[in-house]
Amino acid sequence: MAVKFCSLSSGSSGNCQYIETKSTRLIIDAGFSGKRIEQLLKEIDVDPRTLDGILVTHEHIDHSKGVGILSRRYGIPVFANEKTWMGMEPIVKQVKTENTRVFISNKNIEIKDVLIHPFNVNHDALEPVGYILFNGDKKLSFLTDTGLVNDSMKAKIRNSHLFFMESNHDIRMLKEGSYPWPLKQRILSPYGHLSNDDAASVLGDVLKGESEVVLLAHLSQDNNIPKLAFDTVRTSLLSQGFDVDNDIRLSLTRRDGISEFYIID
Repeated sequence: MAVKFCSLSSGSSGNCQYIETKSTRLIIDAGFSGKRIEQLLKEIDVDPRTLDGILVTHEHIDHSKGVGILSRRYGIPVFANEKTWMGMEPIVKQVKTENTRVFISNKNIEIKDVLIHPFNVNHDALEPVGYILFNGDKKLSFLTDTGLVNDSMKAKIRNSHLFFMESNHDIRMLKEGSYPWPLKQRILSPYGHLSNDDAASVLGDVLKGESEVVLLAHLSQDNNIPKLAFDTVRTSLLSQGFDVDNDIRLSLTRRDGISEFYIID
C-alpha cells in the first residue's frame, strides 16, 4: 500500500505539506492564505473538500495563517495540542467545535488509516511538535522548526522511509548576514532552527542507506542557498560512508511552490 507525499511549500514565508494514503488525505500546517493553499492543492489535483485533517506543528503564522479559513470553508478538522490552540487563536479565529481536535503531545492519534505520533521539538513556540505518520509498514517523519535534535527525537524518527528534515541556514551566511544580532542568536539557539550542518549530523545518525527519501526543508531565503544546503548534507553523508547517489534519495523542498511527488511503496 503506497503513501504519496508532496511538499506544497516550505520556508519562513509559509509551510504546507500534503500526505495521501488509500483512504486519507492530510496536510501538515497551513501557513499561507486560504486562497494560496487552494491554488497549491489545485496544482496537484486535490480538492480541499476531500481533506480529512490539518495537523498543526505550532502557532507561528508561517504555519497557521490559513488554518481557520480552510477549516471554516471546507469543514476540515484541525488537530493541535492545547497550547498551540491557545497560541494560534488570534490568527485562526473561530473553528467549529466539531472540527476542533485537541491532542496530547507524545500520544498517538488516528485519522482513518493513518497513525500519527506528535512529538515535542525545541522551538520558541508554546508547545511545538514534529509528526511521525504511520500507514501499514510505512513511516514518514517531519522535523522542522527546532533548534536541536536530541537522542529521544532521533530514536523516534529512526527507521523512517521518508525524512522531512529542516536545513534552515548556513551558519557562516547567518553570522555574516544582515540580520540583527538578537535574531541571529535566536536562530542559532536551542530554540531556533537547524543549520545545514545540524541536518547532516542528524541524518548521519538516523539513516540506514536503504532507499530512504530525504527532503531538506524550511530553507532560509536570506541565510541559505539550495545548492549549498544540498551539497553540505551530501558531502557529509558521503564522508560517513553513505552511497548518496544509489542508496538515499536526497532532494530539496521549495520555498515558493510544490516539489516533486513522492510515492512510498
